[in-house]
Amino acid sequence: MKRLAAYLLLAILSVACFVPAYAQVMTAEQNARQSRKAANKQQKMLKKANKKQRKAMNKYQKKQRKATKKANKDLEKRRAG
Repeated sequence: MKRLAAYLLLAILSVACFVPAYAQVMTAEQNARQSRKAANKQQKMLKKANKKQRKAMNKYQKKQRKATKKANKDLEKRRAG
């Protein structure tokens, strides 16, 4: 059984070696398309990162405003009491 599996694997590998490997030659058109695609992907990722950063900044600013408001309220209470 093991011998049969080994022969089968050997046969598959030898057939695979005879299949010609085609060199990947890119035309100028394909290269331009790929460049545009990569640029669009990069732009999309930057846009997403900027949106995430804006959102985090707004959240931080909101927290700061809330903390300032609370601190002012507490200060007024201490002064009044």
